[in-house]
Amino acid sequence: MKRFMDEDFLLDTETAQRLYHEHAAKMPILDAHSHIHPREIAEDKRYRNLAEAWLADDHAKWRLMRANGVTEKTITGGSTPGRERFQAFAEMMPKAVGNPMYDWAHLELARYFHCHVPLSGKTAEEVWQQAGIALSQPDMTAQGILRSSRVKVLCTCDDPTDDLRWHKAVKQAGCETVVLPTFRADAALTIEDPEWENYMKYDLGQAADVDITTMADVREALRRRLDYFAAQGCRLVDCSVECVRCHEVEEFELDDIVGKYINGKGTPTKLEQERYRGALMLFLGKECSERGWVLEIHYGALRNINTKRYAQLGTAAGFDAISARDSAKGVSMLLDALDRLECLPHVVIYPANPADNAVIASIIGAFAQDGVPGVVQLGSAYWFTNTRYGIEAQLCTLAGLGLLGTSIGTVTDSRSLFSFPRHEYYRRILCNFIGRIVEQGAYPDDEETLAALVEDISFNNAARFFGFENLMEQKGK
Repeated sequence: MKRFMDEDFLLDTETAQRLYHEHAAKMPILDAHSHIHPREIAEDKRYRNLAEAWLADDHAKWRLMRANGVTEKTITGGSTPGRERFQAFAEMMPKAVGNPMYDWAHLELARYFHCHVPLSGKTAEEVWQQAGIALSQPDMTAQGILRSSRVKVLCTCDDPTDDLRWHKAVKQAGCETVVLPTFRADAALTIEDPEWENYMKYDLGQAADVDITTMADVREALRRRLDYFAAQGCRLVDCSVECVRCHEVEEFELDDIVGKYINGKGTPTKLEQERYRGALMLFLGKECSERGWVLEIHYGALRNINTKRYAQLGTAAGFDAISARDSAKGVSMLLDALDRLECLPHVVIYPANPADNAVIASIIGAFAQDGVPGVVQLGSAYWFTNTRYGIEAQLCTLAGLGLLGTSIGTVTDSRSLFSFPRHEYYRRILCNFIGRIVEQGAYPDDEETLAALVEDISFNNAARFFGFENLMEQKGK
């Protein structure tokens, strides 16, 4: 029996251990999708205790605490003392066997707090005290965590109306990590949202100085904001939708949709929503192509399905689920439309539903581009599928239907600066996956080839795919 979370955690063979320790573990981190607020980095935030570091804004932890019967007051109420909140989290942990949160939490305890004690209600005080000592060290600040985690590039998610003042402040602070905004277009895409009209008129319209009444106005407003984001180094556009649809639609029809609903005249039909969103995603894809940017598409989540809790706590509070709506035709039509226009950018597609892994892996193979390896990517296991078995399934599907060696690895998709061990988690599973194939005699035990394969998937492929190589070189000078 292996020791608990030892140095060979998740590494079942000698080949896997060699690949991880000698190659994957040595690679720095490029995190292309994060929900960390740049203000924390700009102000070089210091965290007072584990409750503030772990429980302030992590809906994945909140979901598990709710599943254990913890009261909402203790989870998100705000007035409950941090030590009490942490106790409730610790008491839940022994029941989380097989859940990635159990693994992530203990990796974080080991890497940042030098603590190797299994977390439980009985050990909560010991862990709390040991973490408190670590958090009091001079380098245990936001920028210090980025530095010790060897994060070379971090991309945050930012609304098109954001003035990006905190990104400017990060640059002025001289942070060693390249921190870049991502153009997160969700608010402009969700035309069915009752707040869409106000957002377009008074948020996006004013930020872009455009009076939005037609589809052309929508594009112009977004184009101006894309220019603004570009000045701060942005290289990614992110679209998060429940399902992907792409329709042939005339401009006058789009004008009718925008003009009607921006003036509060009813709620758009499903078809109108799909036509508008598809046209907007097509526009954003074309903009990415022209700018040399990457288009990220996250789809397959049902958001805020508990309407009572949504009314109380708002979005991103842990009341979401997997959608079973089919996006295969929509994704393929969107990629095909961009390809026919000779403006297919680099694209990463993240399905929240694991049943869509094979669907997307098969689609991306139809849109290879001359001289460009892996131009359209099946993103790493995302949200609900970002588990040990979800990661293995994504690797197995990609390897079976495409070229695993062109994969761009993983992202944290987290609101916490302490989540970077998720890259370690992914790399260990990756090395175990490849090591098992080698030890079965299905792939040669050639050190040079295997080293390049693991190091590329862990970091190098992403640096090339997102075009961050020059940025990192400039930062290193």
